[in-house]
Amino acid sequence: MPRPMNANYGKAKDTKGTLLRLATYLKPHLPFIIIAVLLSIFGTICMILGPKFLGNITKYCQQFVNNNNYDPKQDIINTGIILIILYSGSALSNYFCGFFMTGVTQKVTNKMRKNISEKINKLPLSYFDSRNFGDVLSRVTNDIDMIGQNLNQTLSQLISSIIMFIGVFVMMLTISPIMTLIAVVTIPLSLIIMIILIKISQKYFRAQQRALGNLNGHIEEAYSGQNVIKAFNQEEEQFEIFSKMNKELKYTGWKSQFLSSMLMPLMSFIGNISYISICVIGGLLIVDGRYGLEIIQMFIQYTRQLNQPMQQVGQMGTIIQQCAAASERVFDFLNEEEMPKENVKLVLEPAKVVGSVEFKNVNFGYTKERQIIFDFNSKVKAGSKIAIVGPTGAGKTTIVNLLMRFYETNSGDIYIDDINTKDISRANVSRLFGMVLQDTWLFEGSLRDNLKFGNKLASDEEIWQALEACHMDHFVKSLPGGLDYIFSETANVSAGQKQLLTIARTMIENAPMLILDEATSSVDTRTEVLIQKAMDKLMEGRTSFVIAHRLSTIKNADMILVLKDGNVIEQGNHEELLAKNGFYATLYNSQFAL
Repeated sequence: MPRPMNANYGKAKDTKGTLLRLATYLKPHLPFIIIAVLLSIFGTICMILGPKFLGNITKYCQQFVNNNNYDPKQDIINTGIILIILYSGSALSNYFCGFFMTGVTQKVTNKMRKNISEKINKLPLSYFDSRNFGDVLSRVTNDIDMIGQNLNQTLSQLISSIIMFIGVFVMMLTISPIMTLIAVVTIPLSLIIMIILIKISQKYFRAQQRALGNLNGHIEEAYSGQNVIKAFNQEEEQFEIFSKMNKELKYTGWKSQFLSSMLMPLMSFIGNISYISICVIGGLLIVDGRYGLEIIQMFIQYTRQLNQPMQQVGQMGTIIQQCAAASERVFDFLNEEEMPKENVKLVLEPAKVVGSVEFKNVNFGYTKERQIIFDFNSKVKAGSKIAIVGPTGAGKTTIVNLLMRFYETNSGDIYIDDINTKDISRANVSRLFGMVLQDTWLFEGSLRDNLKFGNKLASDEEIWQALEACHMDHFVKSLPGGLDYIFSETANVSAGQKQLLTIARTMIENAPMLILDEATSSVDTRTEVLIQKAMDKLMEGRTSFVIAHRLSTIKNADMILVLKDGNVIEQGNHEELLAKNGFYATLYNSQFAL
């Protein structure tokens, strides 16, 4: 299998540390694991005793051949009953062992998913801005599923294999120490081969999980952006990208599976050498009269049983590697740096908020190398409408992100009603603002639940008032079920209608302050006028921050902040800024130039 160009998988991380951390998830379920271990011990002992009683049947037959006066029928029947009991006990023990271990593994993966869900809510937005959504999703789904499947297979099997090996080894020693030495002489060789292959293949298992995450990310982006792909005729290019990622996954999967699959044939080959040696030497010992036929029969069966756990351990080496690779990715996610802990001193009740806002010496950059906001200062009076305008990349949306505490300032402070936002919780800050973003978002569920997303206590009367203000009441009434209509991605709702619904949702939330980021970008000119009237009514008495590219929509703003390269270069109302004939006037006039 040719190696993809520039493929560099590096060395495996701390596999031992990863497995030890995984063991901490198993610790709370130790009682069930102990029960499973005891059941596995009992079942394995039953299996170990089986060959001994099978050898007794051979011994009874030999005694009958040597002594015709001896009738072995009853002894053979009794031995058969004992064997049925032993093998039935082993089967039942393995069944209940699997039952308990399945419960343990499902509880472990359930806790992992909860930890990841909690972690997601603690991560800063900067993490998601710099990560592939598909890769994050792969950690939550594929990696945890692999951990659950592999734990379920390995835990009980590893226990039974260890017990089987020890028990068979003891039984063989009691029969013949010399033949036991012959049987176990190949074990060190098996262990050496196992360790070497596991060490080599581990990095490919990690690379396989990483490649799977990258492929999932590409698929997620390609599916969500099908309109753009088709509009730019990028089907072939996207297919080439997919093929390259798929080849990477194919190569890493082939390499890891090939190396790990070599374990079983090699272990089987070494086991067969031991088996042949026992048969040949045992046959010679029978000819010499040193052992009876039943002894050699028992020993041959025990040799098979001795090799079986070694082969199982080799097979589990593959499973453990997959589990370790998936666990590393999950733990890497759980180890990500969280948002700084909040020093909450005060609580601002939305109903009591006046709405004055002040930015004082605010500096910010998404990375240390590139600062976006430079010493930003501004005072906003309560109840005023503030428009933020400027060219792309000037920092308009960044100002809103800092106001909402989606990001923390590098230096400087932001005050709401003369209270530093760092002294109140992020959740408290979020409750003070209603947001309408340029990108619409509605989840799958009833239209009522979507509209009540920010205010669970809203009545149907309040919902209809908001819909009427947004001129969406007739549309909702035309839907099957009205407010009970189940909205989904396949619902026949246009982008403009979605945006109108998000505006209605913000109205229902009834927050004391508003943030509007190109809130009417997806509606036609006539609807924009109607929405602007509704928004003006909504903004009455509320401090509102409006990000707009169409400057005609913010003529009535109380104050316009003109940003360029992270600095406020002009501020004032529409008439004042036009009179200055500066940068704002240039922006405004450029929208009407032929």
